[in-house]
Formats: sequence, C-alpha cells, structure tokens
Amino acid sequence: MKLLIRNLARSTTEAELLAMFEAHGTVQSCSVVMDQQTGGSKGFAFVEMPKPGEAKATMKNLNGRSVAGNTIRVKKAEQK
Repeated sequence: MKLLIRNLARSTTEAELLAMFEAHGTVQSCSVVMDQQTGGSKGFAFVEMPKPGEAKATMKNLNGRSVAGNTIRVKKAEQK
C-alpha cells in the first residue's frame, strides 16, 4: 500500500522518515519529493508498505503526529 505523508518539515530527511515508518512495519520504499529548482523538500513524501494491515495501522498511529514542529498527515495515496 502506498502512503502519502503531507505537511513534513522541509528539513525532514528520507532516513528520518524511513526510521519512523520502519518502527511500525516493513517498508518497501520511501521517497521525499524534492523541488527540481531549489533541490529542497516540497514538504511531502511517499512510503510504500507491502503489508496492507501494517500500512493501515501505521496510518492510524502516525497521522496527526508532531514531527520537527509540524503535524503530519498520513493517508493512502490516490492512484493516478
């Protein structure tokens, strides 16, 4: 299941995000979306978790959590 993480602090790294999500289950991939112009974070990321049960539990546990002063939002990513 692919999760969308919004409202990340611009300073949050992929390593920090990976560690946060791995504490709740298996992570297949993790990517912070970067701005091509500035090279900085756009403030959101995608995390893929292969087990739907773990992904749903992680969504409940991390949605609304304060990370680096920002309250993050975690939800299922929409399919394009």
